[in-house]
Amino acid sequence: MLWNCKPQARAFRYVGHKDVVTSVQFSPLGNLLASASRDRTVRLWIPDKRGKSSEFKAHTAPVRSVDFSADGQFLATASEDKSIKVWNMYRQRFLYSLYRHTHWVRCAKFSPDGRLIVSCSEDKTIKIWDTTNKQCVNNFSDSVGFANFVDFNPNGTCIASAGSDHTVKIWDIRVNKLLQHYQVHSGGVNCVSFHPSGNYLITASSDGTLKILDLLEGRLIYTLQGHTGPVFTVSFSKGGELFSSGGADMQVLLWRTNFDDLNCKDMMKRNLKRLHFDASPHLVDIYPRTPHPHEGKIETVEINPKLEVIDLQNSSPPVVDVLSFDSTTTTDTTTVRTLADKSEEISGYFLNPSLLSSECSPTSLKKKTEDMSDLPSESQRSIPLAVTDALEHIMEQLSVLTQTVSILEQRLTLTEDKLKDCLENQQRLFNVIQQKS
Repeated sequence: MLWNCKPQARAFRYVGHKDVVTSVQFSPLGNLLASASRDRTVRLWIPDKRGKSSEFKAHTAPVRSVDFSADGQFLATASEDKSIKVWNMYRQRFLYSLYRHTHWVRCAKFSPDGRLIVSCSEDKTIKIWDTTNKQCVNNFSDSVGFANFVDFNPNGTCIASAGSDHTVKIWDIRVNKLLQHYQVHSGGVNCVSFHPSGNYLITASSDGTLKILDLLEGRLIYTLQGHTGPVFTVSFSKGGELFSSGGADMQVLLWRTNFDDLNCKDMMKRNLKRLHFDASPHLVDIYPRTPHPHEGKIETVEINPKLEVIDLQNSSPPVVDVLSFDSTTTTDTTTVRTLADKSEEISGYFLNPSLLSSECSPTSLKKKTEDMSDLPSESQRSIPLAVTDALEHIMEQLSVLTQTVSILEQRLTLTEDKLKDCLENQQRLFNVIQQKS
C-alpha cells in the first residue's frame, strides 16, 4: 500500500506478489520501492498510478528483508534460505550471495557508507560482512534468543538489535563491545529505528507498545500506547520529525516527535565525515559504557493517543488497485528484458535510480544514451518461435530445480537441528558421567 499523507488523498494498492509481503523500502531518492515476499521474489515498483514493476528471482525460500544502499546502487535481500543476496540496481543484476548463517536470516542492512552489511538470523548470531571481499568480518552471538531486526546507527559506528528475548542491545563494532542492554519490553522486540541524530532509538514490540530510548543518557524516556496488538514495524522519517508504526491491529499510526528540529542534509554531511573505523570518536559516538538493564522503577512518560487523536480510518477508504501485468523478470545473473515502448521509462527509473535527479543534466542525459545502447534493437528482438519454446522449457526446468533445492534445504535444516540436539544430549551425559566419577 502506498499512502499519501494529505487529507482525502487516494491510496494505491499494488498487486503482484502471490503471498504475504514481508518488507518494503523506498530507494534513497524515492523513485523506486522495493518489496519482499513469502513467494520467494523481490519486486521493484515505480511508485505511481501505473505501478510498473521488475521481479527478481534467486532465493529458494521466503524473502524476509530488503534494504537499499545509501547511494541507491545496490539492494540487499535476506531470506529463509539462510543467505543474503546483493543486487546491482544499475544493471538490474544479481551480484553475489553471502553464506555463513545456519538458520533463517531475518534481516540484512547496509552501513551508511555501503562498505558493510549487518545481518541477523535465528541461529542466534549477528554477522558483519565486508562488501568488498564478501567475507564475514565480525560475529556477535547470543545464548538466550535471536535478533528479529538489526540496523546501523546513522554514523555507522554501532548497531542495534531487536531481540526475541524482549531485549534491545547496542553494540560498538569498532571495539566489538556491548555498550547498552535495555530490558524495557514484556514481549519480543520486532523492530528498531534510529533518529537521524543518532541520539534516540525507537522500538516496536509484541507487547503492544512503542518505546523511545535516550541513548546519550542510557534510559527509557517515552512509552507509546496506540496499537491494540503486537507492533511489528516502526520507522523515523528522513528528517526525524515524524515516525510511523504498523501492527497486528491493521492500523498504520503516524506520530510527530517533540525532539529538536534538525536539518537532514546537515546531519548527513556530519555523519559522512565519521564513517571510518580509524576516525577519532565524536561526542555523539560516546554512549555510556555500562549496561542499563532498567530492572528498577522506570521513570518515563506514558502516552496513549486514543483519547486525543482523530481516527482517520474510513470504512470505505479511496483505494486504487494497481495490477502489475507488465512486470519484467530477472533470474540470477540474467539481465532485465523490456518491451520497446517501455525502454525510455525503464532507462529513467530502473537502470540507474540513484544517479538520476529531477533535473536532467547533460551527464545524466549522456548516461541515459549509454543505457539505451545496451538495450536490444528491433532486429535483435525477432526470436524464432522454436527458440522461444526452448527457453520457456528451460525456465520450467529451472523452476523445478529451484523447488527441489528448497526441499533439500528444508530437510538439511531438520537434520542440522536433530544433530544439534544429539550433540547437546551427549554433552549433558558426558557432564553427568564426569560428576559421578
